[in-house]
Amino acid sequence: LSKRGLLPFFGQGLEHNCALIPTLSPGASSFPHHRATLRLSEKFILLLILSAFITLCFGAFFFLPDNSKHKRFDLGLEDVLIPHIDTPKEGKHASGQVIIHGQGGHDEHRHREEEESLRDKIRADHERALQEAKEKLRKSREELKAEIQTEKNKVMEDLKKKDVGPKPLPPVPMPKVVGVSDGEPPEPDVKEKRDKIREMMKHAWDSYRQYGWGHNELKPIAKKGHSTNIFGNSQLGATIVDAVDTLYIMGLHEEFKDGQEWIEQNLDFSVNAEVSVFEVNIRFIGGLLAAYYLSGQEVFKLKAVQLAEKLLPAFNTPHCLISLFLFVLVFFSGVGRNWGWASAGSSILAEFGTLHMEFVHLTYLTGNPAYYQKVMHIRKLLAKMDRPNGLYPNYLNPRTGRWGQHHTSVGGLGDSFYEYLLKAWLMSDKTDTEARKTYDDAIEAIERHLIRKSNGGLTFIGEWKNGHLERKMGHLACFAGGMFALGADGSPDDKAGHYLQLGAEIAHTCHESYDRTVLKLGPEAFKFDSGLEAVAVRQNEKYYILRPEVIETYWYMWRFTHDPKYRQWGWEAAQAIDKYCRVSGGFSGVKDVYSSNPTYDDVQQSFFLAETLKYLYLLFSSDDLLPLENWVFNTEAHPLPVLHLGNITLPGSEPAQR
Repeated sequence: LSKRGLLPFFGQGLEHNCALIPTLSPGASSFPHHRATLRLSEKFILLLILSAFITLCFGAFFFLPDNSKHKRFDLGLEDVLIPHIDTPKEGKHASGQVIIHGQGGHDEHRHREEEESLRDKIRADHERALQEAKEKLRKSREELKAEIQTEKNKVMEDLKKKDVGPKPLPPVPMPKVVGVSDGEPPEPDVKEKRDKIREMMKHAWDSYRQYGWGHNELKPIAKKGHSTNIFGNSQLGATIVDAVDTLYIMGLHEEFKDGQEWIEQNLDFSVNAEVSVFEVNIRFIGGLLAAYYLSGQEVFKLKAVQLAEKLLPAFNTPHCLISLFLFVLVFFSGVGRNWGWASAGSSILAEFGTLHMEFVHLTYLTGNPAYYQKVMHIRKLLAKMDRPNGLYPNYLNPRTGRWGQHHTSVGGLGDSFYEYLLKAWLMSDKTDTEARKTYDDAIEAIERHLIRKSNGGLTFIGEWKNGHLERKMGHLACFAGGMFALGADGSPDDKAGHYLQLGAEIAHTCHESYDRTVLKLGPEAFKFDSGLEAVAVRQNEKYYILRPEVIETYWYMWRFTHDPKYRQWGWEAAQAIDKYCRVSGGFSGVKDVYSSNPTYDDVQQSFFLAETLKYLYLLFSSDDLLPLENWVFNTEAHPLPVLHLGNITLPGSEPAQR
């Protein structure tokens, strides 16, 4: 108990038990009165006698000869008292008695010898301990780290033994799963390109397997593991979890088996690490769920549920009116917080809005309504809020329930929020009409305020900042071309053709951003201002980190139009990646796409295997591989099946209305 908690409790105890304590008045005795039997002079004499006796006892103790009880000797720092008992060799008789010596010169001489012997023994022990300490200090850093890791493993094993283990999951029917493999195109030249993409995937995976196995990502130049703060600098094997569904789709079964074994034996969420809830949800939960649905292996489902239970505490925010979640979560303690840079610690639209797909599947598989209820609570909260110009700002304060700075973007910080509104409708077998209506309203506001044409005729999506439009488009926003095409069917007022055309225009603009560079790879952001179009201006916007968004849009546009230019554009990008990003240890991002001799950033991102190579492979596959009528891809390109629920109602939900 804390002091603050202990003292009031103690006071209460006295209060409740006050009847047991006699009430005393000043000068009164707590005992019955009796006649005094000793006069004052008699008491004084007794006190003198008692004092003399005590003095005699203390004097006897301190002034008797030293060897009568203890022997004192000086170690140089302090006096140490030890019992003076003969060693067994010298003082132990046949009877087993221990002889304690009295006074005598012989004894004094022996005592001095014993002092010297004991002093030498202590000095030797001291030197030996000092030598051992020096030996430990001489150990290499790796040996010390290994010892620390061994101790940590022991602690974790003890915790696991105490853990009762996960509850068994209820049996649920597997959603309709079709088109999970093959998809070989009939055209030989297309098949050759698809095989090349498969070879690139194998090179990326084999390099990670050799140099970074178990680490989150790979440094292909340094040929060692890599991790960033979004994974808490812990070894969670992000590349393995992110890539296993791609391996399965490409038919790389041996590699898939290796990944599955690592996940089953090593993927452990009982680590003390700060992680991004957003990244963990889309990469880990999304990747595990996709691997489960594709392969049918139960281990992926069980791991996804174990991880999801770790994420639930992130929804507990101080403000009682909202249940948004904090985006940096400590696995071990379940304590969450927001990114400090995000508008005074605000929650980010693209992060709290990118949960619906995974969490609906979690409720479906577990029967636990909490996941579905959390994401629906977020949707209801947003529906009640005012939106400037019908736009959703990127920041929301989880404590006040108010928007942060008015910055709206379809690229970074906002992108996947809009994507998941549309995909929630698609994944529900088009029964979640509330999600579709919210998507349509948001896209209408985006088209009115953010989408413009440049002087050269390029359609782009700008960013709204503090009341004005910034004429800059990010690589991340290039996914929107595919989103507009995917959402064209079902658009209000017969606008399907309009949105399919809008998707094509965005795809063209993003292709131009690639084509206008030296490496034929797109920059992180590009402007439409001061005579420049689809070109990066700042040095810190000229890099390419193996991003997938442009290729993602090419694939969606191919599926809906079968226009051969999308395959041609995708092949140009694949060739550029293989030429300029491929190194002996994998694939690396480059720091300047306008330089003929670029510098590598030395990171093979996990999303390169999860998204970029997967979308390229699908672009050169037939449409019966993961047909869009049956599958919906999360924002990390992990395919989740459409839930044809029929009359089934998710726990905690109301029956859907078509």
